[in-house]
Amino acid sequence: MADFTHLNKNGEAVMVDVGQKSVTERTAAAFGKIKMKEETLRALLSSQLKKGDGLATARIAGIMGGKSTSSLIPLCHNIPIDKIEITFDSNGKDELYIYASAKCTYKTGIEMEALTAVSISALTVYDMCKAIDRKMVIEEIRLLEKKGGKSDFKND
Repeated sequence: MADFTHLNKNGEAVMVDVGQKSVTERTAAAFGKIKMKEETLRALLSSQLKKGDGLATARIAGIMGGKSTSSLIPLCHNIPIDKIEITFDSNGKDELYIYASAKCTYKTGIEMEALTAVSISALTVYDMCKAIDRKMVIEEIRLLEKKGGKSDFKND
């Protein structure tokens, strides 16, 4: 049977003790995509939504979401975050791409914060645009890269 890091010998959920781990710089990048109608993407990109500037709102929401990760994900450590950045791109037709990068100097973490930032940004775009497009689909939320700590990861 595999050893699970978040279960004790009785099979109960526990928070991992990171007290003995070394402090290192850690970075992570995450991605998400929202498919929507062409007119929805045009309105979003040109700040023509009735609720206001959807991308600015989603950027702030993503940063706030990343900072709140330990309150949202059980057993996730509350880490000192150095930076979270949210950027957007599109295919110019019907897809919005959301990228989050996050950085910390600590004993654990930062990939969950990047993934949470992308997720909250995507949900905020949905909320900002739902009055004109309830068929939007949020998809492909994934970790692109993680550096620092015990192992690095790149999702090619």
